[in-house]
Amino acid sequence: MKLPRLATVVIGSVLLAGFVQAQEQVGTLKKIKDSGSITLGHRESSIPFSYYDDKQQVIGYSQEIALKVVDAVKRRLQLPELKVGLNPVTSQNRIPLIQNGTVDLECGSTTNTAERQKQVAFSDSIFVVGTRLLTRKDSGIKDFPELAGKTVVTTAGTTSERLIRKLNEDKNMDMQIVSAKDHGESFLMLETGRAVAFMMDDALLYGELAKAKRPGDWIVVGTPQSLEAYGCVLRKDDLEFKQLVNATIAGLQKSGEAKKLYTKWFENPILPKGLNLNFPLSDEMQKLYANPNDQAYP
Repeated sequence: MKLPRLATVVIGSVLLAGFVQAQEQVGTLKKIKDSGSITLGHRESSIPFSYYDDKQQVIGYSQEIALKVVDAVKRRLQLPELKVGLNPVTSQNRIPLIQNGTVDLECGSTTNTAERQKQVAFSDSIFVVGTRLLTRKDSGIKDFPELAGKTVVTTAGTTSERLIRKLNEDKNMDMQIVSAKDHGESFLMLETGRAVAFMMDDALLYGELAKAKRPGDWIVVGTPQSLEAYGCVLRKDDLEFKQLVNATIAGLQKSGEAKKLYTKWFENPILPKGLNLNFPLSDEMQKLYANPNDQAYP
């Protein structure tokens, strides 16, 4: 039996309404709206991206981007009084905490990789780094080949850990590789002489200089072993939330506001000791700001 046109339109409208309602009942935005709160994952010592200042307040370049996303969520959900929870994460637990719903968004210093994309989703990139070495100026270490037979520290659960172990195996370098729990502990091992070099993303190494007792004793060296893109991390298959996060980040980058954040955190004195990282904007970062994207480097 052929239905009248009006009946067809009504049925179609009901089905569409049901589809929209179903869409609204899933995903991070639904979770946030129902609970009236959003939980941000943050790092404790990833200077200058996400870390505690001397008053135990979470600050940093990535943290400011996360808070811009929170503002966008407030507007989308019309929740001006949205509560913001802060949950510290490590390199090892940040992805599981996103997956199990403990954390809704993590903006720190997490590298976007094809392997990690199988577990979580990444926003548009917020930073591009190269992996290098931090060592004493008088250590004699200038590049990676000079690490043969020596003790090197890196942070557990990072792409740097994977890279340095692969280099050690491929080149038969006989390095003793120590994996610390976070960047602060990695630098402490270097500072106390238990390792001759600390391998990590160059921006994070400059961040460690900002809190060193004697910054002039240290130098960042070595041919970058990789280029990596940091992104904010969110749960997989949540298109609505990912689109909101990406639109926020792209807006910051296209408007020039992200460049102002960069200048604030990488080219001016920062807490806790008021030191300037003097880390100029790279060509890769300028390309990112001109063309926001969520692509991992090969």
